[in-house]
Amino acid sequence: MTSATKFETSRFNERCPSGIEGLDDILAGGLPRDCFYLVQGDPGSGKTTLALQFLVEGVRRGESVFYITLSETRDELLKVAESHGWALDSIPLLELSSIESLLQPEAQNTVFHAAELELTKVATMLLEEAGKQQPLRVVFDSLSEFRLMAETSLRYRRQLLNLKQQFAKYKSTVLLLDDKMDKTGGSGDPHVLSLTHGVIEMEQFSPDYGSSRRRLRVTKLRGVKFREGYHDYVIDTGGLRVFPRLIAAEHHIKFEHMAFSSGVKEMDDLFGGGLDRGTTTLLIGPAGTGKSTLALQFAAQMAAGGEKAMTFAFDETIDIMCHRTAELGLPIREHMENGMLIARQVDPAELSPGEFAVSVRKGVEAVCKLVIIDSLNGYLNAMPGEKYLYNQLHELTAYLNQQGVITILVMAQHGMLAALESPIDLSYLCDMVVNLRYFEAGGEVRQSVAVIKKRSGYHERSIREFKMEKGTGFRIGNPLKEFHGVLSGIPTFGGVGDQMMKPA
Repeated sequence: MTSATKFETSRFNERCPSGIEGLDDILAGGLPRDCFYLVQGDPGSGKTTLALQFLVEGVRRGESVFYITLSETRDELLKVAESHGWALDSIPLLELSSIESLLQPEAQNTVFHAAELELTKVATMLLEEAGKQQPLRVVFDSLSEFRLMAETSLRYRRQLLNLKQQFAKYKSTVLLLDDKMDKTGGSGDPHVLSLTHGVIEMEQFSPDYGSSRRRLRVTKLRGVKFREGYHDYVIDTGGLRVFPRLIAAEHHIKFEHMAFSSGVKEMDDLFGGGLDRGTTTLLIGPAGTGKSTLALQFAAQMAAGGEKAMTFAFDETIDIMCHRTAELGLPIREHMENGMLIARQVDPAELSPGEFAVSVRKGVEAVCKLVIIDSLNGYLNAMPGEKYLYNQLHELTAYLNQQGVITILVMAQHGMLAALESPIDLSYLCDMVVNLRYFEAGGEVRQSVAVIKKRSGYHERSIREFKMEKGTGFRIGNPLKEFHGVLSGIPTFGGVGDQMMKPA
């Protein structure tokens, strides 16, 4: 390899960080420098915000930048910048009003087409200003205006090639902003796609209920192994935050596979010693059977032992959760105040799946050893469609298992007694399935618990009665050996004695 070739290779490998949280992770470190990139998307998807954030990052790094706007006025850009707390004083700006001064009516010209004269003048002015600035980062907003000036595809492509060659002389990394032209799923303008080094597509769509969702994907990035697929993002004060799609195969650590105790001996006996680290447990049953409280029993036990736990509450407020568990003797609020239990209340109408996955990952990075998702019914409502739930949850649980985390998923079934229906079947994803349900005996509504499966080892196959009592928490009774049909909700008693638990 010659020295010239080595220099070109090193320049190509040099990255231009975007300054956007999560996006550089998708781009494997940033955009390769000295290239043309297309950013296309629906109106309102955040193209201008992304572009300004890209330039603000350049200013922060001491690089020269340049914003060319044919579609936005300076005042409009200032409003966007102010909403995010940015100052545009250090960003040179060439706006449409400056260009329009060159396009005043002139003497009749019988040789050149008027559109060709306008396009030539605009391109000349752009390059003259770029020559003065010698920018390392450039934003061109937008190609729609440039395309209208050109009128013909040949003239349009010729001027784009000219711009590309000229900016290459300044070693500029250029973002070309454009509206998404093809609403039927096509790739967009072929003239631009063939000239650019990479393409970022941004989308905005509205579910039937809740706030708009946004996602992006990198459809092209020459010579770089980037993270493919769709990635959710939000626009907050301070700019875009992108949530890279979680890939479980990228995250492995070594940990000791061992059981974690619930703190209740009879429950540990039923569970075969407790919940194993690096496994996922599904607590399933109708509303009110104690699924959430059982999950929090493990969280409280873990926090008391000096390890952090995390719970995501989709279905109830944190205040109600703390009040309810306090009556049972579980010091959940105390563990939250000392930082050993992180509790997040989630609004499914406002949360994207990608943002949720990143929240879980940050909790694991903060050394949380137990994660509770309460419930999957609420999690399902946060999905754009049920078909995505299985893939999302598979990646998430696989990631947590590979980090040695104990994962507890809570799912409510429809109905109270007799046949119960589950909104989704995720038992195949879980290493352990615990069934909680009501049954009628002796004129009372009682509760039972049973372990249906456990992949990681032995578990007791009996069905036990349990109670949640004020001040004492969980009590687990003896196996209901003389009952038949407990899981049907209407059991028959075949013994000679009373097996039911007495009040404490």
